[in-house]
Amino acid sequence: MSKYRITVDTGGTFSDFVYWNESSGEISIGKIPSTPDDPSRAILSGISNLLKGGVNPEQINYFCHGTTVGTNALLEGKGAKTGLLVTEGFRGIYEVGEQARPHGAAIFDIMYDRPAMLASEDTTIEVKERISFDGKVLTNLDETLLRHELITLINKNVESIAVCLLFSFLNPQHEQRVREIIHDVLPACNVSLSSDIIPQIREYYRLSTTVINAYLQPILARYIEKLEDVLVNAGIHSRQAYIMQSNGGMATFQATAKKAVTTVLSGPAGGVTASVKTSQSTGYRNIITFDMGGTSCDVALIKDGEPSLRNRGKIEGRDISVPMMDINTVSAGGGTISRVDQQGVLQVGPDSAGAVPGPACYARGGVLPTITDCNLVLGFLSVDNFLGGGMRLDARAAATAVETFIARPLNIPITAAAEGVIRIINVKMEEAIKAISTMQGHDLRDFMLLAYGGAGPIHAGKIFQELGMAGMIVPRYPGVHSAMGLLMSNVKHDYVRSRISILAALTNNDIQEVFESLKIDALKELETEGFTKNNIELHFGLDLRYAGQGYEITLDCDPYAAHGVTAGLREKFDTAHKTMFGHNAPNEQIEVISYRVQGVGLVPAISLPKAVPTGIPLEAARREVRQVCFDGVMHECPVYERERLDIGLAFLGPAIIEQLDCTIVAYPGQAVQIDEYQNLIMTGAGLC
Repeated sequence: MSKYRITVDTGGTFSDFVYWNESSGEISIGKIPSTPDDPSRAILSGISNLLKGGVNPEQINYFCHGTTVGTNALLEGKGAKTGLLVTEGFRGIYEVGEQARPHGAAIFDIMYDRPAMLASEDTTIEVKERISFDGKVLTNLDETLLRHELITLINKNVESIAVCLLFSFLNPQHEQRVREIIHDVLPACNVSLSSDIIPQIREYYRLSTTVINAYLQPILARYIEKLEDVLVNAGIHSRQAYIMQSNGGMATFQATAKKAVTTVLSGPAGGVTASVKTSQSTGYRNIITFDMGGTSCDVALIKDGEPSLRNRGKIEGRDISVPMMDINTVSAGGGTISRVDQQGVLQVGPDSAGAVPGPACYARGGVLPTITDCNLVLGFLSVDNFLGGGMRLDARAAATAVETFIARPLNIPITAAAEGVIRIINVKMEEAIKAISTMQGHDLRDFMLLAYGGAGPIHAGKIFQELGMAGMIVPRYPGVHSAMGLLMSNVKHDYVRSRISILAALTNNDIQEVFESLKIDALKELETEGFTKNNIELHFGLDLRYAGQGYEITLDCDPYAAHGVTAGLREKFDTAHKTMFGHNAPNEQIEVISYRVQGVGLVPAISLPKAVPTGIPLEAARREVRQVCFDGVMHECPVYERERLDIGLAFLGPAIIEQLDCTIVAYPGQAVQIDEYQNLIMTGAGLC
């Protein structure tokens, strides 16, 4: 009996499904309108579609979900009422933060205001205790006073509490005892300890991350509990049930419910994971991923086949310090709304029509013009073949929206109005690409643009051309590419511990001792989740800096290398610093700040076979010819069915390529070719 894997990536407009038959290797996909009020309803619909095809629930042995539940709760301010416990005298850490406004446009924004604190002043408690900089107890925990203070939270509807005591990453005993007392006084409260979530230096980032975890944990825990019930009621009892994390790896439902903060980039991380595999299959080692969905656009950089990672980032101005893919997100999607403001200026975004009511052309109550409506007006989208014919678009509603809210106020033709909107949104997305590439010292001429998401391949042809990139790749299933990445991921858990020392003063035994402790934790958690030593990998890293610096660089290392742990680290660090910042200091001492271990539970990999030539000529793949507007000029544009494009075929744009999960646009003069894995490769001129 065949076994099946199901993955689902929940977006703002659609929930994307991939079904993989482990026996035959057959892949099928689905797109279902998202249900923002309860994402599990869309998931149940997607599972039901597979079961209706004759698959028994017991055949489903794997489920992975890229979720936006935590992300949306953070962005929309709909998390749990959160309390905060800090060391006496340090309640200002959260409010003071970095003591400066962020870089970029905010510097020039005279109306700038920082995001509101997730734990308010009236739910913040100072704890009488103190751990010193070397981990020793200076002041014992005053338990009587703590109990008295906690009682004040009873009537404030606090649902979750973050605990971040000074130097707890060196000695967590006070935090652990505080948790016990909270459970005694406020038994219904969730508790997040900084020594569990992020045991490393820099109290503000540790505090901010712990508060975000506390703010999201009850929301995500309830959602996961409901999702488990949905799966069980559908007859799915597989132990392999996972949630995607920001680091590009999966975690079990139970592990995710404890560390909600690790899911803030859950969906986009799946797309980057799949893009690494696409990089390997196409041979293009340098790629910019371009994921444009219904509400946002996410871009990331892959250099020499490896994605960029970071240990700290911001989500809507809030600092998070956990390992994550280096993904830059802007508010630009198919549902992004455009309008003319009171000053007569065309504005595009950041608000989105989402799944409900959606773009005007969806005929679900939306009346404002969106990016999707503009693409329909220009002819890029098909009225009767959207989602493979599963959804008919209302062209008249789209034209009315664009005319009423843009063309008429600006006194310009409808097509000019639609193109103006597309130009603005493209520039926004181009700036997002530059932020992770040219502004980081990379030359875009060396990179291909990998376009996916429901809207990405519509816009990518114009964007890669304007940025002067090498070309563009569209994978076989672009509209569900992030869900494909969930099929290609492994389970990953990150462990960190800060121990500040001069590198030259450390012995191999000193370094191995810290790594051994983290290694034990990694092995224990993965073995508890059902992995054996034969399918576990461990990766080790050190955060290094020149003595006194305020930032670190993480370098891989082998703590058990025969030639010693520190051999070559000096040279590697100097080189990395030179590459990243343009200078180095070979004569300065190097400090070790933190030790990192990543435990990886290897999930049996899927293999995507090469396609077999069908012999179908290009003309046989043509569905129709329709009028499409390119840069203000109407063209008779052929429209092809992607499923019928044979490998090895090559042709020139203009062309529209349609498939179930997305539409691809090739501009006039651009060359298109289909490779052996059915990836579509596009370059600027001539045939590839």
